[in-house]
Amino acid sequence: MREGKGKEYLSKYVAERKKCTFKTEELINVLDGGPHKTKDRKFREKYFLEDPELQSKVPLEYLSHKEKYEEAVRKACLLFKKVQQLQNEGRGGMDNFREVLGGQLGSAILGDGNPLTLHYVMFIPTIMGQGNFEQQAEWIQKAWECSIIGTYAQTELGHGTFIRGLETRAVYDSKTEEFVLNSPSLTAYKWWPGGLGHSANYAVVVAQLYTKGQCHGIHPFIVQLRDEETHVPLPGIKIGEIGCKLGMNSTNNGYLGFENVRIPRTNMLMKNNKVLPDGTYQSSPSSKLTYGTMIFVRVVLVQDAATYLKKSVTIATRYSAVRRQCQIKAEEPETQILNYVTQQHKIFPNIATCFAFQYAANWLWDIYNEVNSQLETGQLDNLPELHATACVLKAVSTADAAVGVEICRLACGGHGYMTSSNLPSIYGLVTAMCTYEGENTVLLLQTARFLVKMWQSKKNLTNLPTLKYLETALHKTKPFEKSVEWIISALQTTAARKIELANNHINDRIKRGQSSEVAWNNTSIELVEMADIHGRIFIVDIFHQSIRKLQVSPELEIVLNQLDQLYAVSQALKLTGHLLRFTDLTASNIETLQSWLEELLAALRPNAVGLVDSFDFRDEVLASALGAFDGNVYERLFSAAQKSPLNAEPVNKSFQHYLKPFLKSSL
Repeated sequence: MREGKGKEYLSKYVAERKKCTFKTEELINVLDGGPHKTKDRKFREKYFLEDPELQSKVPLEYLSHKEKYEEAVRKACLLFKKVQQLQNEGRGGMDNFREVLGGQLGSAILGDGNPLTLHYVMFIPTIMGQGNFEQQAEWIQKAWECSIIGTYAQTELGHGTFIRGLETRAVYDSKTEEFVLNSPSLTAYKWWPGGLGHSANYAVVVAQLYTKGQCHGIHPFIVQLRDEETHVPLPGIKIGEIGCKLGMNSTNNGYLGFENVRIPRTNMLMKNNKVLPDGTYQSSPSSKLTYGTMIFVRVVLVQDAATYLKKSVTIATRYSAVRRQCQIKAEEPETQILNYVTQQHKIFPNIATCFAFQYAANWLWDIYNEVNSQLETGQLDNLPELHATACVLKAVSTADAAVGVEICRLACGGHGYMTSSNLPSIYGLVTAMCTYEGENTVLLLQTARFLVKMWQSKKNLTNLPTLKYLETALHKTKPFEKSVEWIISALQTTAARKIELANNHINDRIKRGQSSEVAWNNTSIELVEMADIHGRIFIVDIFHQSIRKLQVSPELEIVLNQLDQLYAVSQALKLTGHLLRFTDLTASNIETLQSWLEELLAALRPNAVGLVDSFDFRDEVLASALGAFDGNVYERLFSAAQKSPLNAEPVNKSFQHYLKPFLKSSL
């Protein structure tokens, strides 16, 4: 290929790294949690990514649906064998699993989903969280050593987030001390569990428990699905895969129906609720104890949302530093598109969002572990707040990440539409998170219910870190100033007044004769908005507080403060309508916010490539022709095109079969 202009673009790209005003290694260490964690991460990346057996010979997009699944199973088995080797060498830990199951190493090795993910993130945690000591002793070792492979079967064809409406029935037979599972209708079939189609041979099945003629609501049961030797479905088990999706087509999502399937009484997970041999039902002190697994997954998803958005902004930023298009001044050469302010506006706020989400995810992970420890001692006081916070952060982070990934794809123009950019795949993975483990609107309404309840009681808010602002937000009006503190205060006032107004509207509707349920539904637009703002306040605030606690160099401190300000001002401008309605914000103040945004874009421009370099993605993890570290965009795009099976021969057989006869017929 001729060099000439084809290589000129690299000179400015290389110069970008010299503009950086801080040491990227310092920021890498900050994001990892310290130099030792960076070292451990790099070891794991080398250990997994440089194993030739974990590399595909044919690009994933050129495989059939069946071939994608078979390749995913091959890789997944090898991947977890290598994880077990690390465990045996004393190099195990949660970081291994978070990376190989999440958006970091996991999506690099299994780009379209992992059929064994739910075994680790839901099957095992559910048994640990809801199984009694004897059940844990029986099942955990089998699951941990992968002598069995499990999944988590809750969602049904006709019911998702509304789990109280699930139809699958588990009826206790005291004569045989067994539960009999049935799917009374097609809509009762389990639908969506990852790995269920052809990978798992066991499942935690959530079903309506009946004993002595009475329904006691949903409970979890361990159910064998397939023979452990032959993998053939057991009698009464109706099982298969649900078919192709927008993304995650190697996840092996499945369906599952039951026809008089019998399981031992002891297969009901009984840490919290019990059924005695004679069929007597004993309930736990609180139904909230069953939240554990769902909260855990939502906590993990906030981190994954940050990771996928980091990948996207890295690709878009590097490509924008390479790509030159048109001219800002007629007499000058074509301009790097990263110099266009509209391009900066697409990318830089999303870079700031990555940082904000990471610190929110870190906080949520720490609080989850703290509350989980409290549950072991019977303390339930902090569980509702954790549940509400996990719901809203999952909803806000996945929604914003999905929008952010699409903005980054559009920022890359037509090349962003190429599969080899990896942006379509990332979008497929992120947008899926908006609906699984709780559809986002429903999760916002769950947070809203908690907010209204706490607003009505107004007790002990001081002890709830995410709600302390409600004690004073209605009564403090801070004059406008160009600061993150003012934005946080204004958003808190807005949220408090939204909560107050929504609560008043619910009460007004009830006074006019509507039931509380109907009044809630008719106020639900306001409720969703108020929960969304509440979540955004938290992210802005926790990011701001986290940055202030860091001990970093003066050069890095300046850049982190700029990111902190950019995220805050972007959120304020996004919520301008609400701020105008509920605070003293004026049109002149909005002009100031807009100017502030533009100043921050300009200030961050020299550090754009340095910032995404600090996310420290290996090229194998990004898997993008547009986002590789060396900037050889066009060579990589051309190389990726050559891998198309259609380029294996100069003339495709369709020419002789169809095109040539068609062309001759028109003569």
